Amino acid sequence: MKPVVRVALTRLATPLGELTLTASATALTGVYFPTSRHGPPPGADRTTSDPSPVLERTREQLEEYFAGTRSAFDLPLETTGTPFEEHVWGALRRMPYGTTTSYGELARRVGDPKASRAVGIANARNPIPIIIPCHRVIGASGELTGYGGGLDRKLWLLKHEGCYLAL
Repeated sequence: MKPVVRVALTRLATPLGELTLTASATALTGVYFPTSRHGPPPGADRTTSDPSPVLERTREQLEEYFAGTRSAFDLPLETTGTPFEEHVWGALRRMPYGTTTSYGELARRVGDPKASRAVGIANARNPIPIIIPCHRVIGASGELTGYGGGLDRKLWLLKHEGCYLAL
């Protein structure tokens, strides 16, 4: 029988709607939009009587980001993906605020220029959007392409960061 891993959960009102945040005892594990295909793991603790220090820190940093006073996150993250997904998510974390890249360029950065489709799939599986900024990846000709939170949220995030001027 697998051991039960306790996951703390909280909700945060943002300009993009309510986000659900999850964390283990030591790291942020998820950021979910109301429209996310996958939600928090079963058994996530929905109580707020014992707030998680990781979730409190995440809440503070996201509030600063949305207020325009934070451009980089300093949070412990815990993701579970394939080695390729983890590599893509690491590359995304190194992307500077206010910049965009294409799926093809990101594939080149992770060492596989023909893997733009796989990069797109890794983006779609990103469990910690905004913090791991998959919204900064756009189509080769500058068009908006899929985003788990919806294209309206992706456009909002890019405009908020000052890196996407017009369609």
